[in-house]
Amino acid sequence: MKFGLISANLMGNVEGAAALETAQTAEEVGFDSLWAIEHAVVPKSYSSTYPYDEGGKLFKGASQLDHADPLIWLAFAAAVTTRIRLATGILILPQRNPLILAKEIASLDRLCGGRFDFGIGVGWLREEFEALGVPFDRRGARTDEYLAALRVLWSEEEAEFHGEFVDFDPVYSQPKPIQQPVPILVGGHSDRAARRAGELGDVFFPAERPAEVLGELFDSVRRYAEAAGRDPDALQMWTTGATDRSHLDQLVELGVSQVMVPGRRPAQLGDTYEQILADYADA
Repeated sequence: MKFGLISANLMGNVEGAAALETAQTAEEVGFDSLWAIEHAVVPKSYSSTYPYDEGGKLFKGASQLDHADPLIWLAFAAAVTTRIRLATGILILPQRNPLILAKEIASLDRLCGGRFDFGIGVGWLREEFEALGVPFDRRGARTDEYLAALRVLWSEEEAEFHGEFVDFDPVYSQPKPIQQPVPILVGGHSDRAARRAGELGDVFFPAERPAEVLGELFDSVRRYAEAAGRDPDALQMWTTGATDRSHLDQLVELGVSQVMVPGRRPAQLGDTYEQILADYADA
C-alpha cells in the first residue's frame, strides 16, 4: 500500500516557503505522491451540490479559501523534490483548452523528470462553468474527446484531430512528455466515471466511500475495461481517506494500491506525517 498527500495546495501552502516545506517533508517521510486540487473560481453563491460533503458545500462553505493553481503549484513542488510523484486531484478537464493544456502538462512532465500523474474529473459546480463561459451540459462527452485530443498532441509529431469539441489541422505541439503515455487518473464515484476509467484511464480513484460501495464501483470499472478490449487487471484502484484501520484492511482486500490522506498546515508537518506513516506502516 502506498500513500499520497491530497489537497496539498490549500491554505497556507500557497506561500513559497510553506509549499517548499510541505513538498520536501512529504517526500522525506515517505509519501509516494503529492496532490493538488483545482477550482479556477468559486462563485459567491451557488445552488450546485458538492458531492463529497454532507453539507453539500465546497470547503465547508468557505468559498474564499486559498488554493493555488494546481499545475503552477506542482511545478514549484517539482523544483524542490526528486522522487515524489506529482498529481492533479483533480483537474477539471472540460474547463481547459486542450491544446494549451497539452503543452502545460508536457512541460511539467519534462521538468519533473516524468513524475506527473494526470488526475481528471468532469466538475460538478455549474456556476463555475457559467462564470468561465464553458458549457456545463455534455461536459462528460467533452472530457472524453479532450482526452483523445491530448493523447494525439502528446504522441504524434504532426498532431491532427477532428471532433465535435476539438478540431484542428496538423500542428506541432512541443515538447512531448517523457512518459508515453502520461498516466490518466479518473476521479469520481458515479457509474459514468467508472466507465470512463475502464475505457480510457489507467487509475480509478473515487473519494472515500464504504467498502461495499467501492467494491461495486471497482467491479464496474473492470467490466467496462474488459468490454472495451482492455486488460482489467492493468488498472489500478485508489481512493482517499481511510483513517480507520479496519477500513484500510478492507481496502487492501478490494485491491486498492494507494490511499490519499488529507494535507496539513506546515506547522503540523513533522509530527502529523510521521504519525500517519506509523499508523499505516504495516498495511
